Amino acid sequence: MITLTLQTIGGLMIAYAALRVHHRVYTEKSIDKKVVNEMRAEQIVGIAGALLLILGYLAAF
Repeated sequence: MITLTLQTIGGLMIAYAALRVHHRVYTEKSIDKKVVNEMRAEQIVGIAGALLLILGYLAAF
């Protein structure tokens, strides 16, 4: 169980770091609209992935 816990925490830390970078660039608004839209879509996928990590962890119990 400790392995699954560490794996989930590690995955969530990576997801958090990636989402913070995306958010910083997204709010900067000095890049073109197409890139901003793509970053927003990637944020949504990242959040969904983090939620799936949590659900998978909870389902293991």
